[in-house]
Formats: sequence, structure tokens, C-alpha cells
Amino acid sequence: MDILQAIIIAIVEGLTEFLPVSSTGHMIIAQNLLGVTQGDAFVHAFTFIIQFGAILSVVVLYWKRFFRLDRTPAPAGASSWQRFKHKWYFYWLLFVGVLPAVIIGLVAKKSGLLDWLLDSVLVVAIMLVVGGVFMLFCDRIFNKGSEAIELNERKAFKIGLFQCISVIPGVSRSMATIVGGMAQNLTRRKAAEFSFFLAVPTMAGATLLDLVDLFKENAEWATSHNILVLVIGCVVAFIVALLAMKWFVSFLTKYGFKAFGWYRIVVGVIILVLLLSGQSLQMVD
Repeated sequence: MDILQAIIIAIVEGLTEFLPVSSTGHMIIAQNLLGVTQGDAFVHAFTFIIQFGAILSVVVLYWKRFFRLDRTPAPAGASSWQRFKHKWYFYWLLFVGVLPAVIIGLVAKKSGLLDWLLDSVLVVAIMLVVGGVFMLFCDRIFNKGSEAIELNERKAFKIGLFQCISVIPGVSRSMATIVGGMAQNLTRRKAAEFSFFLAVPTMAGATLLDLVDLFKENAEWATSHNILVLVIGCVVAFIVALLAMKWFVSFLTKYGFKAFGWYRIVVGVIILVLLLSGQSLQMVD
């Protein structure tokens, strides 16, 4: 992978990370179109690591939420554990929400299922279409939620279960978690924001695991060129994601999922037609 390819893929990641269109799926498509070698351990790691670069934009944009403890007094008679949870409640909800993804993600990775899925453009295309059709009706299935509904441990865990579906490229982690939040009667805005927050520990864990696996498999990948490619990819994804995130929250709150649903269907159908006609998505061998 050269630097220009890394920049293009990182732009795609930054634009799509918080949109319910599957950033991983779009990166796989972009990699194929750019002729990036599929099945390579470094390419797999790059796909996850630059996602973490984009996710860091959440910490910057919502830094007051990430670095503020709840200083209001705990309820009278609360136990030590209850006082601890009260003070660190935001981080506790993230911990509860990320648990399902940790378990499912490890199983999928150790079984080799994740690597196989990441190489399949067909899987991406099918899931884009299936997810797109669902999103056309999503706003009817779930109402707009209530501002009075607040997140708790049970709701966070259920949203975490929804996030596990996104292990399949083309599903979209953003879509899965936002729909999970709406299924708990959260408003679109609250569901989208918790989706952003939950992405931070999820992608941090995935990035760390990929880096460890890369070094275990063969540390020779860590050439000056590959490290430069990773750094550039992370920086570009971070900047683009920072610009795209606020727009998405505003658009989703106002218009819902339908536009994204139609976009997914069109892109998925085009890819399926190309694949079924025997054409390769790779422009460069």
C-alpha cells in the first residue's frame, strides 16, 4: 500500500465512520478499486487502526463528556460500589456496553471468520442492500424516542449486543448501535452520541489486538514505510471524521435514516451487478 492509496482510504474512512453506511465495507471496496492486496496482514490491521484514528475525533469533540466525573453527591445510604458507579457512571456504561463486542470480536478473530469476512466484497454488497432496505423502514419501526429516557446499564448492554452485528462488514457499527439505542427508546441524537462514545473503547481494543497480532506474526511489517502509512492514514481519518461528525448528528436528528438506506441499496446493487457479470472490482492487479 502506497501513501496515496492510504490517504484515499483514510478519507473514505473519515467520511463514513459515523454514517450508517459501513466504513469497513467502504474501505474494502476502496481497497479493491485501488488494487490494494487483499489477505495481507498489514492491510487488515490498517483497516482497523485508521478507524481508531477517526474515533479519536469523538474524544476531541466531546472532551467535556470524556474527562468529567459526576461530582453530584451519591444517594444517601449508598454502598461503596454504588458511590463508585455514581462517580464514574459514564465510563461504567461504556464498560458494560463494550463487553459483548469484546467476547464476540475475540471469537470471530480467533476462528478466522473476521479475516475471511474482511476479504469478501460479496458479503459487503449483500449487507449494504439488506441494511439499506431495513433503514427505509427503520424510522417507522422505532419512534423518535423521548428526551426523558436516560441510559442505564441494561440499555447499554443491549446496545452493545446490537454492536456485535457489525462484525459483518457492510452492516455498519454506527447503524447497529444507533438502532440499538432507538430500540431502547432513546432519541436519535442520544442514540447517535452513545454510538460515538461506545466506538472509542471498542476500536481501541480492536486496534490494540491487531497491533499485538501483527507483532506476534511477523515484526518485519514495521518498516519505516508502513509506519508512515499508518500515521498518515490515522491523521487524515481523524481530521475528516472530525468535520463529518457534527453534520451527521444534525442530519440524522432532522431527517432520519431513509437517505442513507437508499444510498446503501444503490451502492450494494451496483457492486452485485458488477460481481455477477464477472467483472473484477480491482482496477490494478
